[in-house]
Amino acid sequence: MASTNSAAAGASPAEAAAWLLTPDAVRERAHLILRLGEAGSLAHFALRLDRLPAAAEYVLATIRRNYPDLAIPFHSRWRHFAVGGRDRWAMLARELGHLSAAERARIRFDLAVTSVLLDAGAGAAWRYREPGGGEYARSEGLAVASFHLFRSGLFSDDPARACRADAAALARLDAAALAEGMQVGAANPLTGIEGRALLLRRLGAALTQQPALFGAEARIGHLFDHLRGAAVAGRLPAAALLAAVLRGFGAIWPGRESLAGVPLGDVWRHSRAEAADASRGLVPFHKLSQWLAYSLIEPLEEAGIAVTDCDALTGLAEYRNGGLFLDLGVIEPRDPDLPRRALAVGEEAIVEWRALTVALLDRLAAALRARLGLDAVRLPLAKVLEGGTWAAGRRIAGEKRPDGEPPLRIESDGTVF
Repeated sequence: MASTNSAAAGASPAEAAAWLLTPDAVRERAHLILRLGEAGSLAHFALRLDRLPAAAEYVLATIRRNYPDLAIPFHSRWRHFAVGGRDRWAMLARELGHLSAAERARIRFDLAVTSVLLDAGAGAAWRYREPGGGEYARSEGLAVASFHLFRSGLFSDDPARACRADAAALARLDAAALAEGMQVGAANPLTGIEGRALLLRRLGAALTQQPALFGAEARIGHLFDHLRGAAVAGRLPAAALLAAVLRGFGAIWPGRESLAGVPLGDVWRHSRAEAADASRGLVPFHKLSQWLAYSLIEPLEEAGIAVTDCDALTGLAEYRNGGLFLDLGVIEPRDPDLPRRALAVGEEAIVEWRALTVALLDRLAAALRARLGLDAVRLPLAKVLEGGTWAAGRRIAGEKRPDGEPPLRIESDGTVF
């Protein structure tokens, strides 16, 4: 999808909607909010950029602790499938070794999409107890739980092929079945279980509506075939990957903004997001969609398709990356009571926080590259996130709060954080 300059006077609503569905739009609007913060004119947060070097040192220490050889993998869902020293995907891949490389890639797409869409914040209380031992919480717990749900055939309408995800099975998924598979109960509550089930049902409907992307079978994995066909000489730009994800799954997000009849997904309102067209007041993030795009890079590359220009994607506007900047004082709430309030995802304070997070991740990445003597090719943003800011955000949260919760209280419906 080509980027349209959102500030161009006379851009049609359809053009503005198309632009909002690009990583360029995420980055441009985030840096607009950052510039307002630098001018001291944001309503909810003040910037302390003098503290950014200390934040960079904290992240660098986390990177050296986790990856002393600096052999950092990309930030993706596949890292979580290996929690506890067990590479669950590698074990499953061995069982699927008789299948073609293309079919294994389709299965990886089926698994990654369903797992990422279940990867909104779990809350502090929930745990998943894996059969055979091991107890996991938060993103790792959701990854292991979704992996076993996938293997069980819950997302497949074909009893002979459990490891797939298709429209027929997803469209009939109810919250009770999902809750049972994720071990949810009164003593083990999971945030937003109804929202997660609704999201997967809407995913099933979206698959049937776009046979060009998902084939006559209306299966997630056929998105691999579409992207393989879009590659030129075995190369696919990361922005094209994200465009396909946003196009394919854009209709699944409930109760969100739309423009010119186009559902925008993870796009929210901020009063200072000035523009000369219909995108005025709108700030895009596409957090889960970009997390998904990052997670589809490895299946594509294993199948022989090189994903290029990965830094066209942005940092992820979620509570670990954002919590890092709050906990280290790079951004400060103007209202000291803000951390004690329960905040809806669409509140302007949360939109402002998320936008600052995306822009500051770009600044932090540049600072880390300077310290390590690496360029963006050797230390792309996807490695900064993994090495990295996400782990450092969790680390500082654990140091500051016994439960490791984020510094802001967010009311999640299970589809954003």
